[in-house]
Amino acid sequence: MVDSSAARGERLLPEPRRPPCVGRTNRGHCRGGAPDGGGDGGGHGIDRTRRRTVAGRHIAEHLGWGVLGAADIARRAVLAAIAASGNGRLVAMASRSRERAREMLAPYPDARVIESYEALLADPEVDVVYNPLPNHLHKEWTLRAFQAGKHVLCEKPLAMNATEAEEMAAAAKASGKHLMEAFMYRFHPAMRAFVEQLRDPVHVEASFGFTVKDADDIRLQAPFGGGALLDVGCYTVSVSRWILGEPVEVLARARIEREVDMTITGLLTFNDSRTASIWASLEAPEGAQNLTVVADGGIHRRERPFSAYRDPHDPYQLMVESFGVSVLENKPVAIPLEESIANMRVLDRIADSARS
Repeated sequence: MVDSSAARGERLLPEPRRPPCVGRTNRGHCRGGAPDGGGDGGGHGIDRTRRRTVAGRHIAEHLGWGVLGAADIARRAVLAAIAASGNGRLVAMASRSRERAREMLAPYPDARVIESYEALLADPEVDVVYNPLPNHLHKEWTLRAFQAGKHVLCEKPLAMNATEAEEMAAAAKASGKHLMEAFMYRFHPAMRAFVEQLRDPVHVEASFGFTVKDADDIRLQAPFGGGALLDVGCYTVSVSRWILGEPVEVLARARIEREVDMTITGLLTFNDSRTASIWASLEAPEGAQNLTVVADGGIHRRERPFSAYRDPHDPYQLMVESFGVSVLENKPVAIPLEESIANMRVLDRIADSARS
């Protein structure tokens, strides 16, 4: 069946019947709405002369997106999401490997390869920067992007720790630019519906693991923010907090190899004796994902909760378009920085507990 809006060439964002649940109170109730993720939005370098309808709103047609680095997640998902978005266009990629960047941009003939990160930030056609650099570079290049007048969609985890995340949030506010952590799983309508239908959740079990086979993989390098907790454990903590609120106690254990947590488990305790059990691993079978919630007097399960199901919705595209609407209309981002900072604080507590 062809949607009439699609026939008109428009890309519509889904309009939820109620504001999305961006978090939970300490009693597990849904919080709707969100404080601003940073600054006044600015609108730096945005061409507002062409307008179209996205999510029922009349907005400038396209934001120019620039990508820092030739990360695999950009190749697999985000480049296509930007190119397909109703309010964005892929302008350029900067990479140390021009050959790899050219290969990745081959399906997007209008996008350019730029010789350096600095040159991409100086490009007047770039309004928004997507930052999928290694974790230890998130803060540096996000702050540089703000200094260049760009908005930033930064890959998860937002930073190496909560202190860095707080500094990034302060810089966003000072610059008047938007910043959001790229937790794409929160944008899939099916995942949102799963969380929103839960009533009186009392226990969450969240797992995410796979195998990193290359010993030189950056995800296995401690100085660069490697390890299971930051790479995939951030998802398990995020969804547990989304459902249950903020934990009051954290206990964790990890298998450490070369200063990197290869597998980590944690027990989070919340108010009213509610709990969450998390597990993350870089040495697990592929597809080791699960979300189980005890709520409403029953058990609710969602397999592969953090995978990018693209039929009929692409969560990456929904994320890109949502961020674009926030920038163009100077509105709060869907995942506020307060939420990202709170997630980093719990990750810090888990890391400390696992190494104590």
